[in-house]
Amino acid sequence: MIKKLTQSGSLRAQVLRVTLMGLVLGVLVFFALSEIGGVLIRDVYMSPENVNRRKARIYADFSSYVASQGVSGRDTAAVARWTASHEYVTLFLFGTGREQQLYSGGKLDAGTGGYDPQIHGRLYPIRFADGLYQVAIGDNSQVRQRQLVNIVSFALASLSFLLLFMWYTGRLTGRIIALSQEAAAVTAGDLERSIIADGSDELTALAQSMDEMRRSVIERMGNEKRAWEANTELITAISHDIRTPMTAMIGYLGLLCGGTEDESTKAQLASSAYVKAMELKDLTDQLFRYFLVYGKAELEMEKERFDARLLFGQLLGEMEFDLNDAGYTLRRQDFEGECFITVDPLFLKRVLDNLLSNIKKYADPAEPVEVCMMLENGRLTLRVSNAVAVLQTRKDSTKIGLRTCEKIMTASGGEFKTENDGKRFTAELWLPAEAAAE
Repeated sequence: MIKKLTQSGSLRAQVLRVTLMGLVLGVLVFFALSEIGGVLIRDVYMSPENVNRRKARIYADFSSYVASQGVSGRDTAAVARWTASHEYVTLFLFGTGREQQLYSGGKLDAGTGGYDPQIHGRLYPIRFADGLYQVAIGDNSQVRQRQLVNIVSFALASLSFLLLFMWYTGRLTGRIIALSQEAAAVTAGDLERSIIADGSDELTALAQSMDEMRRSVIERMGNEKRAWEANTELITAISHDIRTPMTAMIGYLGLLCGGTEDESTKAQLASSAYVKAMELKDLTDQLFRYFLVYGKAELEMEKERFDARLLFGQLLGEMEFDLNDAGYTLRRQDFEGECFITVDPLFLKRVLDNLLSNIKKYADPAEPVEVCMMLENGRLTLRVSNAVAVLQTRKDSTKIGLRTCEKIMTASGGEFKTENDGKRFTAELWLPAEAAAE
């Protein structure tokens, strides 16, 4: 049975859920790493020891520049060139005694002009070409570290999103590969291999459909095999059985044509030829039933509207006469009311003839054959039931007669079914009935 595909279980919904989960995971990873990086910058990178160590390197680099270039303390343009090449450094230049701020600059703090000992630290003495001056150094390199933390956090957040999506797509791809391998195995002839269908998405529905197709192929092949076996068995049996009575009948007729004058002998030969002719008739009827079942897909019927009581009265009357002649007793119960049915009478008679033949073969003549008809809810039902002979050993290997009944009733718009518990056999058929106008 194919599972119902729900909207929440579709591949589209799954992709949306995985995408949202990936985004949430990425945001959480970004903020977690960003917070951890901020703590490390504040407590480690910007610790007083590390800040003083970096300022000492900056002071040494600036002093080397001043000495090598012979920079004057009033040459603010030269100082500005140095600060421009040091992106994360802010420089404050004072004359001796801090009586005048000569320069304040840096890419991040340019134009502030405000020296704060709490932020920028102490003043460093430095000798310019025209005398001794003082400088304060601001280290803003934590901005670079913050940017680096943001870049790393974003990269790892994107990677976490990508890994989650790759895990889902890998799982989805694995299911597709497994499904294709199972389909390839079935295509190669391994029809006993079930196609697994887990989940409730489109792939599950596809796997279930493919498994249903596999089972249909198995069933169809089984039906074809049974039909082939029945065909082979029937041809073998018919070819043998037809030859036997036909040879005997030809012999009897040959003796009759030989000119014997004994009337009793003629009567005996004619009687024997008649028996063999009836055997041939039974065999040809069997052939007809066989081709009816395994021949055309649709039966060509000429349906007419009949009074059900009159039609079944005639057909069941003939059936009762034949059963009584064969030593059986028929117990019959007719339906109440009046109705009409639309059927092909010849095909309906063939159904009853098949049931009659089945009774003669397998029923116990010591028990009555019960025939019951019922009219209810727009359906006319006929039930035929008989006891199975205790010493019955013959087996209907093909069940062609019952299959013929089933096909005829289906084509007539009704239904045919049987039950056999080994002691009693029951056949039931029904037809749509039209109530008679009052």
